[in-house]
Amino acid sequence: MTKTLKVCNLDCANCAAKVERALNKIYGVNSASVNFFSQKITLEYDESICDSVIDDVKRVCKKIEPDMEIRA
Repeated sequence: MTKTLKVCNLDCANCAAKVERALNKIYGVNSASVNFFSQKITLEYDESICDSVIDDVKRVCKKIEPDMEIRA
């Protein structure tokens, strides 16, 4: 399953790269891409654990970039 999430307050391209690396390590995520300029996260993940993956994504993003907001 592929999902695109809108991101607000992502400060820099370096932060986007850190978030992308961390998201790709989450169990169930097949691939993650963070685009700093469009302020979007594109996830490809196992849909059988959809709710768990989205919660983990939000948790990881807040840990790396506390001001960042994710809107589904």
